[in-house]
Formats: sequence, C-alpha cells, structure tokens
Amino acid sequence: MHVVVVGGGVAGLGSALALARAGHRVTVVERDDTPMPATADEAFQWDRRGAPQVRHSHAFLARLVGLLRAEYPQIYAELLREGATEMRFGDDLPPTITDFQRQPEDDELVMLACRRTTFEWVLRRAALADGRVQLRTGVGVVGVVTAQPSLSAMAPVHVAGVRMADGSAILADLTVVAAGRRSALDEWLSAAGAPTLPEQADDTGIVYFSRFYRLHPDAEHPPRSGPIGGDLGYLKYGVFVGDNRTFSVTLAVPTADDELRKLLADAATFDQCARQLAATAPWLDGRSVPLGEQVYVMAGLLNRWRQYVDDDVPLATGLLAVGDAVLCTNPLYGRGCTTAFWSAHLMAAALAGHADDPVGLVLAYDAALRAEIHPWYRAGVAQDAEARRVAAALLAGDDPDGDTTDPRTFMRSVFRDGLLPAMRTDAVVLRAFFRTFNLLTPAPEAMANDPDVGARVLAAWQQRDERPAPPPLGPATRAALLELLTR
Repeated sequence: MHVVVVGGGVAGLGSALALARAGHRVTVVERDDTPMPATADEAFQWDRRGAPQVRHSHAFLARLVGLLRAEYPQIYAELLREGATEMRFGDDLPPTITDFQRQPEDDELVMLACRRTTFEWVLRRAALADGRVQLRTGVGVVGVVTAQPSLSAMAPVHVAGVRMADGSAILADLTVVAAGRRSALDEWLSAAGAPTLPEQADDTGIVYFSRFYRLHPDAEHPPRSGPIGGDLGYLKYGVFVGDNRTFSVTLAVPTADDELRKLLADAATFDQCARQLAATAPWLDGRSVPLGEQVYVMAGLLNRWRQYVDDDVPLATGLLAVGDAVLCTNPLYGRGCTTAFWSAHLMAAALAGHADDPVGLVLAYDAALRAEIHPWYRAGVAQDAEARRVAAALLAGDDPDGDTTDPRTFMRSVFRDGLLPAMRTDAVVLRAFFRTFNLLTPAPEAMANDPDVGARVLAAWQQRDERPAPPPLGPATRAALLELLTR
C-alpha cells in the first residue's frame, strides 16, 4: 500500500516509521523547506514556521519512551548517543521520602530529557534511512484528491491522495494528515463535499513563554529532588531538562493578564522572573547562559478534539488524522509529543486489521482514539476550567476559595494540602502520580480511584494543620511579583 503522510513533525514521522515497518510505501510531505542538520544544535535552528512550538519546552513521557524502547530500540539508542538522557523514577527522590522500595513496574517509569528539535531530527534521520520512506519538502498541500468509494457509499467522500501547492498531485491508497494544530483538513474536506467537521474546543486560558539555556561546561545540574515547577494561581512555571546540557524554562500566565504578558516577552524580565521562582532559580544562578536572546511566545492555545466519525458514520474514507490534527491539549501538561506518537501507532494498528475495509479502518481507529487518548483530553479540559476560574478570581482580587460550600474549594484543598504534601513524603503516592502524569494508567481517574492512594492523600490532608507550611514556590501574590519585576 502507498500512504501519503501530510506533515513531517513528530506525528508524521511516527506515522511514517510505523507504516514503513509494516511494509507500506510512504511519502511524507513537509511544507517547510528544511534541509537535514548535521548536529543537534543545528537542528535547534531549524526554520520550522509550520511548527512554531518546536522551540518551546517539551516533555517526552514514559508512554512514549516505552513505545520507542519496545518498537524502535535503535532510534532510542541514537537519541541517547545524540545527547538525550534518561530520567528514571526513583533516582532523584525528595530526601523526605524514606520508604522507597523499587517495584517491577518502575522499570517503565522513564522519561527522556531532550529538546523537541533534537527528537524530531533523530526521527527524520531514521525515517530517511528506511528505503520505504520518501520525504518531499518545500511544497505544501492545498487540498485532497477524491474518488468514488469503491467498497461502500457509507461515507460521502473517499480521499485518494492530496493536491499540492505547485499544481501536482500525489495519489495514494491512504492519506494520513499529521499537519498539526493549524491543519486545514476541515477546509479540504468541506471543499470536497464532506459534512462539517464536528469539533470540541476550549481555550486553555494561558499564554506560554519559553526560553532555552545551556549549563556551563564545568557546572553541575541543580538537584532534581525538589520541585520541577509550580502553580501560583496567577502564574504557572516549570523547568525542562534537554539534551547536551541544555534546559528550558516555561512561564504561563492567564490570557487576560496583559501586564504580565508584556513584561515576560522581554528576555531580561523573563530571566528576572525565573530567578524569583523556587524551581527555576537554581538553574539561573550563574551556572548557565541563554541560547540566544529570544523569548518564544505562543498564544491561542486550545484544548481541541476534532471528530472524523459522526453518529458512527465516517466523514470520509481513505483518510486518517493523527496528532494535533485530531487533538490539542494544554502544553503545560507535556502530553503533545506523546499523544502524537501514540496516535500514529494506533492508526498503524487499525490499518493492520482493516487494510481492505475503508469504513472499518476509520471506525476502528476512532474507537482506539476514544478508548486510549480521549480520557486524557477530557481530564485536561476539566483541569483547565478550574485553573481559569482560579486565575480570574486572583486577577480580580477575589479569593478563589472564599466559598467553602463549593465542592471545588474542597478539591483544591485536598490537592494543595493532601496530594502535594503526600508526594513529598510517600513513595506510593508519588509513584501513582508519576504513572498518571506519564499516561501509563488506563485513564486519569485511575489514581483518584485507587483506595490505598486515596487513603494516604486524605491522611496527609487531615494533618494539614499539624505540619509547617511548605517552602513558597514563588511570590505569594501577583502584586508582589510585579513589584519585583518593575522596580
């Protein structure tokens, strides 16, 4: 089978690798004209206008690492050779955890410290080394080629390839769209006569600022046993370790906070802010230098789920969408690359079972997405709705916990005064949290439904008045931070 893949990012390259491994011939179409770099640092300078998020912080979660280690051990080894490093659960525990005993399942709790550009560069190199994959760059897709459905009239449109901006066409037995969150697939299908694409979309409520640094040759990493980020209500932040002694800091502020948005776009002010935050300050204490003078900014961030099946009827056959063309989630949760690579492999698995059934292929893939990935989308939407409520209250000078009869106030208290303290002292709770964070549990509710974990968190919450307050994660109020940044 010949498959054309639209998009050469993580989802597109993951699709190409999975399809080629199954014996299919693959043509990857990437709009950006991006010659292959020679080094990881050259890859960081890639001109990826079609994927501006590549120079933001990224997490490569254990779900993704497990796929790589099981299915592509050579690619995983190449990532490590090019400077990526493993972060294993149990290696950097808080000193207050004294009851840790390694469990067999801890072997799969491994994250990868790597820049997105390095990850993509190694994936592309592996795809190009496979004789079944051809990469075509510098020309975009402007629409789809349609044909009469051969096996079923159930779907109104059957896609038989793509139309290119230069007037040419690429015909294929299957079209996989991995064109990212800016994908125009809904417009292409509408122009071809397909029904309107059903879509769920919610604003994440944040604007995202990232800046990259490199440790000095003789500098040591700060201890990783403390917090790696924090949520101050008016600002969320984190530090992300990269490859080759690089790291990035990300700050996120509410969309409506024009004052902080303007301030943090300035590199010097960004650094000054990062030095006021508990998790990021040690990284900027003189042991590192910025990689350039730019602060990378992303706005218009949505949680979005696009449906390609409506009432059990495919909107089109001969076409599947993967990665951000299906779902976008809040980048603060670090799930994007993992769900992109994961969805590519769910697509390849559906194709393996329904290669001769265009309708069955679409339905099987949709069912897999809904079973495996959609629960994480729902959890992110709910979490962001609560974060927007808190941020709006703080920006207005109100107390988000003022209404003690509101169930959300109780849940915030359990999270703040139960879960977070328990994670600093209880290895069982910390393990359950990291398994959830790394998408290894069947659904985000699994941790909450574990009676042992729940009892431990509730016990910590009940002791909230008996222990000293934890060290602050940053300035207690937005006003205090603003005073530090503007004086």
